[in-house]
Amino acid sequence: MRFRFVWIGKTKDKNWKALQEEYLRRLSRFVKCEIVEIKDSATHETKESEGKRIMEILNQKSFVCLLDVKGRALTSPEMAHEIENWQRRGLKEVTFVIGGASGVSAQISEKSDFRLSLSFLTFTHETARVLMLEQLYRAFTIIKGFPYQK
Repeated sequence: MRFRFVWIGKTKDKNWKALQEEYLRRLSRFVKCEIVEIKDSATHETKESEGKRIMEILNQKSFVCLLDVKGRALTSPEMAHEIENWQRRGLKEVTFVIGGASGVSAQISEKSDFRLSLSFLTFTHETARVLMLEQLYRAFTIIKGFPYQK
């Protein structure tokens, strides 16, 4: 299985970038990972134009997990169970999409196979990226029975 992370903009703060890289390194012990950063929208652009850029780079055979405030809120053990289900289904690639500040276009919402909510709270994109990577790493430690999750 391979995880692709597609998000708008770059992680600019060096501290968030270091955390992102650390959890990506840890996660890479369990699954192949790739990050695709899409250019931030100009002020005159809409979420539809962002959506088109996202659609252009999505692998059409990929299972798409959209981070969405209206998505399913899972506990860490439930996330581990969901990943195990994806593995049992034989999914080759799961793409996690984090949209821009205005959310995602209807086209991206419709394309998503699973919607995941990290919280009812609002986070910066940099925070959401690190939280997502950490929770995926935590899920794999649960699956493998490693002590990290305790």
